Amino acid sequence: MLRSCAARLRTLRAPRWLPEGWRAPGSEPRAAPRSFSSEEVFHKDCAVPNPSWNKDLRLLFDQFTKKCEDGSWKRLSSYKRGCALRIKDFQTHFLDPKHMKEEQTSKARLFTRSFDEGLGFEYVMFYNDIEKRMVCFFQGGPHLEGTPGFLHGGAIATMVDATFGMCAIITGGVVMTANLNINYKRPVPLCSVVVINCQLDKVEGRKIFVSCSVQSVDEKTLYSEATSLFIKLEPKSDIKSC
Repeated sequence: MLRSCAARLRTLRAPRWLPEGWRAPGSEPRAAPRSFSSEEVFHKDCAVPNPSWNKDLRLLFDQFTKKCEDGSWKRLSSYKRGCALRIKDFQTHFLDPKHMKEEQTSKARLFTRSFDEGLGFEYVMFYNDIEKRMVCFFQGGPHLEGTPGFLHGGAIATMVDATFGMCAIITGGVVMTANLNINYKRPVPLCSVVVINCQLDKVEGRKIFVSCSVQSVDEKTLYSEATSLFIKLEPKSDIKSC
């Protein structure tokens, strides 16, 4: 009982709307919150190498992991679903109760983490708080095929939006996409690795503007360019129009 209470208190001290695993630059690292309930399973961080990652993705992961040593970059942990306490907090402050159905929400999973390892979205994100820049290394699996041999354009759009979203969340808290524009330059070969370089462009009140490029690992091929607008939500006031 005491252990369970302590775990919840540690969770409450974490920034409420930042991604799992994020901490402010310069702050001390803290062990991930754990629940000691026998009915709960510990979350597995999906943003670390697994057997499906090819050599390019592993190499980029290692390179940026080293950049994290001086605190300039931070790797973002990623799970199939967020912390239960934060999800409940979001439902309380932002979600209309009529949209909350327990039998559905209990089965919910993050879309980009709903595939088996190697079949769908394999990726890891790193963030630089000083430069306000996010980089995502993404390997699209065989279940994301569009034109034979190439990644579906919607899969690229999904990862671009996910990368933009993480950058906007760190900047503004709870946000939702208002606009997403993508220019496709070249098709992405299936199961290859691309680099999504995302930059925070400006903030105007509740509006957050971001842009990115999608390139090959060697930076010789530009696959896509995109811009996006995110809106910071206010409790219960915006959700009905979303």
